[in-house]
Amino acid sequence: QVQLVESGGGLVQAGGSLRLSCAASGSIISINGQAWYRQTPGKQRELVATITSGGTTNYADFVKGRFTISRDNAKNTVYLQMNSLKPEDTAVYYCNAQIDRAGRGFKEYGMEYWGKGTLVTVSS
Repeated sequence: QVQLVESGGGLVQAGGSLRLSCAASGSIISINGQAWYRQTPGKQRELVATITSGGTTNYADFVKGRFTISRDNAKNTVYLQMNSLKPEDTAVYYCNAQIDRAGRGFKEYGMEYWGKGTLVTVSS
């Protein structure tokens, strides 16, 4: 079994910063692409940023220049540094990963896993 657990959400004033973390645990062989998504009530989940196993990053236009995604492969953790936060960044943030894992007598490649989300609230 693989679990993704986000942390670091909270309440911050506009213009402030937060750093989200997402730690993966379980019988992991390797973690491939990772990403952060966000969702507000009544809206579809939207992609915020991605990072490949080699460290190549990509960002949604609405966070470019403000957010930075990074990963620590030794810790199986992906981060999202969020600066210059705006009220419209308020959302539940979810991490996502494609993971290769091993179990008793089997290996599983490229399965997609999601965390349960962490709430970020930006006050004006």
